[in-house]
Amino acid sequence: MNLRAIGCNFRTAAVELREKLAFDDAKQRVAVQSLGTGDGCEAVLLSTCNRVELYVARPLNAPPFDVSTAADFLAAVHGVPVEQVRPLLYEHADDHAVRHLSRVSASLDSLIVGEGQIAGQVKQAFELAQSLGATGPLLNALFPHALRVAKRVRTETGIAHGHVSVSSVAVDYVRQVFDHFGDKTILVIGAGKMARLTLKHLEELKPKRILVTNRSPAKAEEVAAGCGGTAVPWDRLDAALAEADIALSTTGANEPIMPRSRFDKHVRPKRHGHTLVVLDIAVPRDFDPAIHDGDAVFVFNIDDLTRVREKTLGVRKKHVTPAEAIVEVEVKKFADDWKRRKSGPVIKELFGEADKLRDEVLGPLLGKLNGKLTPAEKEAIEIAFRQFQNKLLHGPIAALKDAAPHDAGETTLLEAVRKLFNLRS
Repeated sequence: MNLRAIGCNFRTAAVELREKLAFDDAKQRVAVQSLGTGDGCEAVLLSTCNRVELYVARPLNAPPFDVSTAADFLAAVHGVPVEQVRPLLYEHADDHAVRHLSRVSASLDSLIVGEGQIAGQVKQAFELAQSLGATGPLLNALFPHALRVAKRVRTETGIAHGHVSVSSVAVDYVRQVFDHFGDKTILVIGAGKMARLTLKHLEELKPKRILVTNRSPAKAEEVAAGCGGTAVPWDRLDAALAEADIALSTTGANEPIMPRSRFDKHVRPKRHGHTLVVLDIAVPRDFDPAIHDGDAVFVFNIDDLTRVREKTLGVRKKHVTPAEAIVEVEVKKFADDWKRRKSGPVIKELFGEADKLRDEVLGPLLGKLNGKLTPAEKEAIEIAFRQFQNKLLHGPIAALKDAAPHDAGETTLLEAVRKLFNLRS
């Protein structure tokens, strides 16, 4: 393999930095095509609220895609100084990259361990790259394998028990501020998947009223119809915020939709000191964090979920060890399967070349001895030649099958066998 997984997540970069590196759909398409085309290169880009990761595979004889290259790429795409990007990035190579993707897909590397959304996000990222022609043999094998690992972990352990997700944890914050909700108004800003998931949890609070606004009136109407709410025109966002007790924002906009200056001028004066909880779980963030005053207005972003995450980990911790064991078994299985796939053609051709050489020597010999050997003697000679051939090839073939999973050594061995036996594979 010549595989690298490079990126940053909630552990290495605060939301203020992650939002600078987040990809919208248009940027993601351009980036994937740029990384995964030409000279046998493959790429998948995973961009979520909690991580931005590049999975890049290159031919064995090509220089690996390293952290410096990734930092330069991300800095250029987002217009961020490279010195800000480089310290945030981690790198996993080859089998370690396989392990990392498996852990990510199985939600073992998530903010909320066991959350169910990441596997779907991994699948979407892979399918997008595949549709753009940016994947090849390695990533086309790796990503479906990682998703199967995630399924094993969820079905064979209790890692997902409790249905705790980013969405449900966000609602826990609301419960810390309000003790009843029958007179509360919830405003939903945005109509994406995260908004809908979180809204399901908020609906369980049985609020008095739900308002939905979105740049697309049709989407606002659709979400509102699904929750018995009321669609609000986008240009009435300020007025809707002035009426809301809880605001859920997940627009995916490239810059804040609610700067502090706008909030202080058009929203805060109309609220008359009434409490507002803003669940800003978008990356980049929708609300200027300076809006939070800790008195009447509370703005929680995605990183504020860390505290609740620790409580959740306490409940699910006992399931992490068996989940990690499944990952280790599956990583070895993938590495072994990939190794066999790479050495298989060489082994097949090696046998074919040996058969050819054996026949070139044995044929004339048996021709000279024609009539001088009994059928049993002829068969014994043929068997002896085959046994000699098999013993001669046993060492090279065993070495190819058992080669350590390090690209340099494995590649050198394959090349040596090709040269020694004049093979084309």
